[in-house]
Amino acid sequence: MSYTHLSIIERSKLEILHQQGKSSRAIAKELGRHPSTICRELERTASSEPYEAQQAQHAYQERRKASISNGKWSDTLAASLEEKLDATWSPEQITERFRVDGLPVVSFKTIYRWIYAGRLVQGTLQVLRHKGKRQKPAETRGKFAIGRTISERPKEVRSRKTFGHWELDTVVSGRGKSKGCVATLIERKTRLYTAILMPDRTALSMEIALGVAISQYPTGMFLTTTADRGKEFACYANLETTHGLQVYFADPYSSWQRGSNENGNGLLREFHPKGTDFAQVEDEDLVHSLDLINNRPRKCLGWKTAHESFTEELSHLV
Repeated sequence: MSYTHLSIIERSKLEILHQQGKSSRAIAKELGRHPSTICRELERTASSEPYEAQQAQHAYQERRKASISNGKWSDTLAASLEEKLDATWSPEQITERFRVDGLPVVSFKTIYRWIYAGRLVQGTLQVLRHKGKRQKPAETRGKFAIGRTISERPKEVRSRKTFGHWELDTVVSGRGKSKGCVATLIERKTRLYTAILMPDRTALSMEIALGVAISQYPTGMFLTTTADRGKEFACYANLETTHGLQVYFADPYSSWQRGSNENGNGLLREFHPKGTDFAQVEDEDLVHSLDLINNRPRKCLGWKTAHESFTEELSHLV
């Protein structure tokens, strides 16, 4: 049978039996306890004072309070955790990045408990990023059936061992809002995610947007791109000629073939949820969202950020 502490009822019985002059062994037999338990309980009371159940119970409760560890909580740690939560880091990202940086580590489960208990960010659950897929309406955009298929793409691109291979997609405004949308790109090895606002989802707008994105980086950083067969990518031949890259197209209904880009789009939706009119989104707001996304530590990158991984790869090209 597992051990339990004496209750106030048992202490009250002990007080009465002790006043009656019963021995510790007799009291123990009456209460169904070991004689040593009764002896220790009586020894806690000064020999000159009679045993009192209420006083003994209060002393027991004070000892219990003193025995509880304060844990790793501190105001300094709480401030550091809240800073990362405000920067849209998940509890797991915080824990693992602190571990990598040699900082005091607290379990990500503990961070969740502190949030739910209101000890962090005043219990505001909005700091926790949502998971799960939302059902999407059936694809109704125009498509085309020419260009290189993903089966022709070099194997080293799929393995993510080489740098300079990107995935492309488009994130659109809410239905009936406007034609405004965003061209999104992600580098497969480092997971650097970027986006360019577009006035509409035409091939010309996509060609201009990708030209702007490519011009922001040194030559030779765009070797291949993988996109779906949306009509906005009908400009692929011009992209190949102008920028010297190879464009490949994923199979129909196979978004997993561009999984990094789909994941990045989901992260962008945390800041610009479905129904957003991208024609009303300012460049500064989009840049801020991208900065937060690219400066989160990523498990797939050994808890480096996408920005750190990208910068490291870039240094090898210089």
